[in-house]
Amino acid sequence: MMLKNRTALSSLLVLLFGVVLFYIGTDGFQAYTAETARVNQLMEDKPQFPDVTLEDNKARKYTFSEFEGKYVFITFLYTACGTVCPELEMNMFGVYDRLPEEYIGKDIQFLSISFDPDRDDPETLDSYRKMFKSDGETWRMARITDKDELNELLDRFGVTVIPDNNGNFAHNSAFYLVNPQGRLIDVMDYKRIEEAAEQVTSILDDEAGDEK
Repeated sequence: MMLKNRTALSSLLVLLFGVVLFYIGTDGFQAYTAETARVNQLMEDKPQFPDVTLEDNKARKYTFSEFEGKYVFITFLYTACGTVCPELEMNMFGVYDRLPEEYIGKDIQFLSISFDPDRDDPETLDSYRKMFKSDGETWRMARITDKDELNELLDRFGVTVIPDNNGNFAHNSAFYLVNPQGRLIDVMDYKRIEEAAEQVTSILDDEAGDEK
């Protein structure tokens, strides 16, 4: 009987310790619930990509209609970021590299959007893309120079960007998938590369099957 009590007590202590760690790691559960709520709201709203003008790594300017008829796989970043952004873009390459080659550029476009347009000019974006094996065409990096347009996009897609006094930003990160009609249809965990690649491939396979 005493052994059973000790076992039960040990299990309870392990459970409580796990809860405490989770509480600390999520800032008192708030980080987890806030991010989950954000994603759930986006999935419910499925916002339309706004009418903004992009300037890409080749200094080309165009609206989002440039990608009409294609799915667009999107990340938000700034090139001076030394923390999450390099991992985000490396993981984006992981998804890019896992998709069937016949879909790349034809059925899906990869697009990394900077929210630091003052520093991330086309030359900077073009240098940055090479670090992640972006070809600058089927996977482009771009900025939105109009601050009102940029803020509208960030707001619609639930991207939180908080500048500090040292030229850096605190921001959330994810993979965003926009359908050929320009509507957001999925938000994926950027750390789950295989899962994201499988999900996108499945969507593209279904689309290809419908066209036959």
